[in-house]
Amino acid sequence: MMTNIVLAFFFGWLMMLSYMVITMKYHYLRLITRTKQRTIDEILDILLKQNEDIQKHQEIMRQELSALDSSFKRGFHKVGVQRFDAFGKTEGEHSFVVALLNDMNSGFVLNFIYVHDSIRTYIKMVKDGKGEKYELSSEESKAIAKAT
Repeated sequence: MMTNIVLAFFFGWLMMLSYMVITMKYHYLRLITRTKQRTIDEILDILLKQNEDIQKHQEIMRQELSALDSSFKRGFHKVGVQRFDAFGKTEGEHSFVVALLNDMNSGFVLNFIYVHDSIRTYIKMVKDGKGEKYELSSEESKAIAKAT
């Protein structure tokens, strides 16, 4: 009786191990069939090569992103506009100043002064939020303050 129980236990154990081996072999065959490789080593070699390529590509992308970031900081993306009455008359605020600055608050201000029959345009360079060669007017300073 006891031997029958032991034999039944070992038979059950053998069936379970056989099922696991057959399942693993089926999975292995499916894997090598889908990848068209003969061994798992070839598959792993291909995966390692792909991983190296991806890491190289990521490093290149990081460098390009860093270059784009520094280029973006130099570009003008801060804008401030200040309207004013150039001659203090009651004509309305037809004149205006446009400030175009980068991240370092450097760039230029464009002055558009309305005169009865035309518009006069002037430009001043700005560095660190201040006039580079010429002192800024109060309207230009207000436009820069709006841009920052």
